[in-house]
Amino acid sequence: MRLSCIIASNFLILLVSMLKSSSQEQVNIKRSDFPPDFLFGAATSAYQVEGAVLEDGRSLSNWDIFSHIEGNIADGSNAYIADDHYHRYLEDIEIMHSLGLTAYRFSISWSRILPRGRDGPVNKVAVQFYRNITYNLLTKGIHPFVTLFHFEYPQELEDRFGGWLSPLMQEEYLHFAEICFTYFGDQVKYWITINEPNLFSEMAYERANYPPARCSPPFGDCVSGNSDVEPLIVVHNMLLAHAKAAKLYRERFKSKVDGVLSIAVCAFMYVPMTDDEKGKAAADRALAFNVAWTLDPLVFGDYPPEMRSIHGPELPNFSAEERELLRDSIDFIGINHYGTLYAKDCTHSVCVCNISSCVQGSDRAIRGFTYTGGERDGVPIGERTGMARFFVVPRGMEQIVQYVKDRYNNKTMIITENGYASPGNEENDFVHDDKRIQYHQSYLAYLAQAMRKGADVQGYFVWSLIDNFEWASGYGPKFGLYHIDRPTLNRIPKNSACWYGDFLSNCSLVDASNIQSQYNEKENIVMCV
Repeated sequence: MRLSCIIASNFLILLVSMLKSSSQEQVNIKRSDFPPDFLFGAATSAYQVEGAVLEDGRSLSNWDIFSHIEGNIADGSNAYIADDHYHRYLEDIEIMHSLGLTAYRFSISWSRILPRGRDGPVNKVAVQFYRNITYNLLTKGIHPFVTLFHFEYPQELEDRFGGWLSPLMQEEYLHFAEICFTYFGDQVKYWITINEPNLFSEMAYERANYPPARCSPPFGDCVSGNSDVEPLIVVHNMLLAHAKAAKLYRERFKSKVDGVLSIAVCAFMYVPMTDDEKGKAAADRALAFNVAWTLDPLVFGDYPPEMRSIHGPELPNFSAEERELLRDSIDFIGINHYGTLYAKDCTHSVCVCNISSCVQGSDRAIRGFTYTGGERDGVPIGERTGMARFFVVPRGMEQIVQYVKDRYNNKTMIITENGYASPGNEENDFVHDDKRIQYHQSYLAYLAQAMRKGADVQGYFVWSLIDNFEWASGYGPKFGLYHIDRPTLNRIPKNSACWYGDFLSNCSLVDASNIQSQYNEKENIVMCV
């Protein structure tokens, strides 16, 4: 596919006006506002787009089992076919090339590469599939940016010893990482070991929205689980698994392509709900209990002091050897940022969650005795989106980058995910997604501003390239630059696809309301007029 943007010349001299929505500022942001070698890409994950769950030796994953249970997925769907990327990856790579992407972030399915974990052989068909992807990306000038664990693993590991609750998972993961480094290390320079340990532990072991769906009151009513303790154990095992993989990579594989490696953290920005010291302290705690929980050990070798002071003995300890293994075990910081939330202190006041954008258990240590939500006195912090806790607050991008810059001595950062989920009531969003364009323009503008102030940021990935299976939300929320027609699985470009290609060609001076995507299916061309 090729992207052809035809823009009337009179629009090129227009300065971009303010948006109608006060929460989305449209600015004159250009590709040239970023360094020439800055990575611009889009992201997906294996389970969300591949499908082919029973093909070519792949085993059942934790998500295959979970999504098969009635009531676990909002729309009753599953990812058995998903976007059929397994059979259409060449088409999708052509889409990326047409946009002008310089990087593509995707994940390798653990269940596909090692169907039985360490107890079974490597699936050579799966190895060839992913080598085909990396090879074809490279031939198009697109850097493969590979995630190893993106929420999916063989169900057998869960059944055998309890998955991430067991230290045995560290060794299973290390074996998986070694196989991937061995087969793909000559083609892949950028690695994410684990995607969002903080979010995965919360959703799977605190709120039971992800498999293995464990929890305890007041977070939920599950058959088994302990929401106050198990998330801490899971993240502990994930961090040590990462550190072991990082050591292995640096010792044996890094030199092949001078590769770099990190973790991606789910990084909301949090701001005080109340204009007092308690409010500021609550926002600081929320950041520590969400962002620093993952990053402090990987940079400094231990958990944040804010967590140590509250959790006490419930927070696992690292041995001296483990602290040394963890310290400086990342080459950059991967930031997945979608929005900003208010934070309210619950140590000195009662916190009640009665809106969709908050979560239960704010008065518990696991939440840092902090309430987080998107409304204050009934007024949302920013424009609502298709996800209950994702509000459009563009300045939050600069603020979260500044927080990471200050806490971690301006260690290199890459924005590994940033995206807009359309509200379900926008029937025409599948093509005319002007708010998505406005979202990315405004977030990029604040990112550029943070960089002008000295933040070392070296890349930005749109979530997502194509609409996909959004975990427990099914196919309802749509983040993609391309719409997937479910009956045919055809990729249909949205206006945002045209805008992104236009932006990357450095001619993005056009108001989003003036961009229209016209799709010529016969010639497989996107026209932007």
